[in-house]
Amino acid sequence: MKLRDLAGNAFPELKAELEGPAGALDISGLSSDSRKIAPGMAFVAIAGSKADGAGFIADAVAKGAAAVIASHAAETSVPVLVVSEPRRFLSVAASHFYGRQPATMVAVTGTAGKTSVASFVRQIWAHAGHAAAMIGTTGIISPTRNEYGSLTTPDTVSLHELLAELADEGVTHASMEASSHGLDQYRLDGVKLAAAAFTNLGRDHMDYHPTVEDYMAAKMHLFDRVLPKGSPAIIFADDSWSEQAIKVATAAGHDVRTVGRKGTYLTLKRVEHFRHKQVAEVHAEGEIFEVDIPLAGDFQIANALVAAALAMSTGVPAKLAMAALEKLQGASGRLELVGHTKDGALAYVDYAHKPDALENVLNSVRPFTTGRVIVVFGCGGDRDRGKRPIMGEIACRLADVVIVTDDNPRSEEPAAIRAEIMAAATCASEIGDRAKAIREAVLQLKSGDTLIVAGKGHEEGQTVGSVTLPFSDHAEVRKALEERGP
Repeated sequence: MKLRDLAGNAFPELKAELEGPAGALDISGLSSDSRKIAPGMAFVAIAGSKADGAGFIADAVAKGAAAVIASHAAETSVPVLVVSEPRRFLSVAASHFYGRQPATMVAVTGTAGKTSVASFVRQIWAHAGHAAAMIGTTGIISPTRNEYGSLTTPDTVSLHELLAELADEGVTHASMEASSHGLDQYRLDGVKLAAAAFTNLGRDHMDYHPTVEDYMAAKMHLFDRVLPKGSPAIIFADDSWSEQAIKVATAAGHDVRTVGRKGTYLTLKRVEHFRHKQVAEVHAEGEIFEVDIPLAGDFQIANALVAAALAMSTGVPAKLAMAALEKLQGASGRLELVGHTKDGALAYVDYAHKPDALENVLNSVRPFTTGRVIVVFGCGGDRDRGKRPIMGEIACRLADVVIVTDDNPRSEEPAAIRAEIMAAATCASEIGDRAKAIREAVLQLKSGDTLIVAGKGHEEGQTVGSVTLPFSDHAEVRKALEERGP
């Protein structure tokens, strides 16, 4: 592909250069990692948190880079195109280079619920007969694959390579999560969205964003920069940040469609909570639908409504979307029922690793718990330290039994992380070994109790130092239940 075709018309400041010899260069690929450069590729020099890509231009050229894109001019033997945002160039160029995407793409942002919404939209589309896929924290699911992943929003080049693969598989509809990091770093700028959604905002990623307001602003780039003007913008109306999201989406010229108890596009009229399901009364397009949603937790109703609105906004009739909600399967590790004792105590695994998410999940199980709520959780190392005492306080306020354990300590001392949680979790006991903590919690279960093992959800490893050891909350809960016996 010619260099001028990679940039398209998205960078007017490059018009003169691209009309010259540089624009006629044949480009065989692109990367922001100089180690991946091969002859004929374009190297995009990006300033990262640990290193500036400009320092690797010479290495990229030595490996055969045909052109360099950077934020500043550089002395080298190949053309250097200067753009204000090299990350955005990489996204647009990757979109043009791979060229193919599923025809209908949607994205969802927010602190909690992204994975569930993306999963639910895929399931509703599939119920409506579409070849559908999802991309998110739990990996990739399509009609031909189910691959575990770890990144909420993949890096730009990998994302567009994946979208092209999905299109080639015959996928026509795809949903994806939009993380604040991904939006802040322009990773979605080349994705052609038909609709987008916002779920909620809580404390998270304070190790990356200076303030909660900056965090929200990054989320809002989905509406003010990525989503094409006039497209449906689905917003959950019952969150404290909903009005701000509505304001941004309206100012960007979108068709704002709100859902929830305060929603006008899909209005939640009534909910009855049961141990394994919820019955919701939803007003949609002039009709009242009574929907049996086979998932526990009030927040799952919110996620289901956001997903239904995205599906309806991309062509699924309301009646079909509501019917699909009755067949939903929860995303892996999202208030997922893993097992139960012989006398009926329930054991769930949930990904809640931030304050709002932990509060939501503990509140969600209380209505159907006739006994005690027991929670096992920890906090990750090398991440926002400020949330640790907050989560400790929430656990002791909302659960009856609290066990503080290790999550992914990474490079931090595990005992120090636990101590920061325990400082506010005055009711808690402390068991550092996560498997032992889960086993102890299961042994304490009595009839009517509900156990939540929170923090790692779908993850299949525990990172200690620089090593990720095999570990699954699901497997440990099942093992503990088996060992417990009757």
